Amino acid sequence: MKREKIITSLTCLVLLIIFVGCYRIINPSVAKSSLKIGFVYDNDESTPYTYNFSLAKDAVEKKYGEQVTILTCSNVLDDEMEEPLRELADEGCDIIFFNGYSELVKELAPEYPKIQFCQTSYMDMNGVSVPDNYHTFKGEAYQGRYVSGIAAGKKIAQMISDGVITEDKALVGFVAAFPTSEVISGYTAFILGVRSVVPTARMEVSYTNTWSSYAHEKSAAKKLIEDGCVVISQHTDTIGPAIACEEASETGRVYFVGYNQSMSEVAPGTSLVTSRICWEPYILSAVEAVMADKKIETVVQGRIHGNDVSAGFEKGWVEMVDLNQQIAALGTQEAMDSAINRFKRGNGDFVFKGDYIGVNPDNPSDTWDLNKPYIENENTSYPLFNYILSDIISIVE
Repeated sequence: MKREKIITSLTCLVLLIIFVGCYRIINPSVAKSSLKIGFVYDNDESTPYTYNFSLAKDAVEKKYGEQVTILTCSNVLDDEMEEPLRELADEGCDIIFFNGYSELVKELAPEYPKIQFCQTSYMDMNGVSVPDNYHTFKGEAYQGRYVSGIAAGKKIAQMISDGVITEDKALVGFVAAFPTSEVISGYTAFILGVRSVVPTARMEVSYTNTWSSYAHEKSAAKKLIEDGCVVISQHTDTIGPAIACEEASETGRVYFVGYNQSMSEVAPGTSLVTSRICWEPYILSAVEAVMADKKIETVVQGRIHGNDVSAGFEKGWVEMVDLNQQIAALGTQEAMDSAINRFKRGNGDFVFKGDYIGVNPDNPSDTWDLNKPYIENENTSYPLFNYILSDIISIVE
């Protein structure tokens, strides 16, 4: 009897070994108990863009605690990416996130096939062949821009109603870094949001030709205010435009609409509302995928374009923050909520739409009649609307 029990036990052990072996052949994924994660920033956390991106790092630390070791490199210029990238790889990072636009990331990824490289998208990724371990992602920023435009439009409508300005003085200013499609898409969505409330509104755009210069951005905003702009927004990386609005408010009426980071602390009297891309949903999901040894795009919730992902309000990738109820026009929150719900239900085909003709600044023969709606982020996370609505938008020096 004892001998039979031993044989039975050995048989069960052998079967167990065979089962585990077969399971690993069929299901090779092995969950990790800990990860080493790298973050590379183009600036530091004193700038709104990088600060906003760093919130995702904080969310990872909060969720995983001692399960993760996080290494951070700040103030890394795009053309200086290679050295910190290799250092993080040599440190044994399992996944590395980048908020810069360097082509080097994609080029170096094949050298480190066991590391996942996740970069904020910087070009049209539709149909682009990339390494299996290279991924791009971005929130659909035009949605937040449009909603913040509605908030600005409500304020301008109030100013007209109160007799502060007349309808023909409904002028909006925008401090922009470069004339890229990402920037053009954002400020066009913004002015179209404004015009959904104030049909006579127009926009002046001033390019700084740099992503991050407090002096240039503040100077550009001051010039726009001198031109008569009553609302200023931006797609640059410093608090300069917000400060310009706060200082100008001492002698006149001007309001500020933020991007990436709330300006309520530095411009409490003029900061109206802020839209931000939320990097947390993607980055948390990507970490979860690597922890479980799964392909990132099978875990992330969004619009999947191969190894590229985007999403908007419906997945929490875009949000509005700090509506200033002290200065916001009556009904602003309700108007914003209505537009956000439209985005959650559909594809945003009501934004780039109307009786407008857009002209490609790089190729005047390339135009888009917005009587046929333009669908942004349909096939790629990078914004591609690259048309100037010249009848309502002016580019100024």
